[in-house]
This record gives sequence, C-alpha cells and structure tokens, in this order.
Amino acid sequence: MNIYVGNLSYGVSEDNLREVFEAYGEVSSCKVITDKYSGRSKGFGFVEMDNDSEAQAAIDQLDGAEIDGRAVRVNEARPREDKK
Repeated sequence: MNIYVGNLSYGVSEDNLREVFEAYGEVSSCKVITDKYSGRSKGFGFVEMDNDSEAQAAIDQLDGAEIDGRAVRVNEARPREDKK
C-alpha cells in the first residue's frame, strides 16, 4: 500500500519517516518530496508498505499524530491524476 504523509515538518528526513512507520511493520520504500531547485522539503512524502494490514494500522495510529512538532495527515495515497 502506498501511504501519503502530509503536513510534515521541513526538518523530517526520509530516515526519520521510515523509523516512525517501521514501528508498524516493514517499510519497502520511503520518500520525502523535495523542491527540485532548492532541495528543501515540500512538507509531504510517501511511504510504501507491502503488508496492507500493517499499513492500515500505521494509517489509523499516525493520522493526526505529532511528528517533529507537527500533526501529520496520513492516508492511503490516491493515484496521481494526469495534468491537462
């Protein structure tokens, strides 16, 4: 399952994010989205977990939880819509 994590503090690294989600199960990938020019975090990222029940437990427990001083939004990622 691909999980969207929003409202991240700009100081959260991919390692920090992976650590938080690994408390709920195995993380297959983790990506904090950054600005291509400045390299600074855009304040959101994606975590991929192979086991759907572990992923759902992470979503249930972490949505609204505080990571690095900010309450994060966590839900199942929706497929990206093509820009027209």
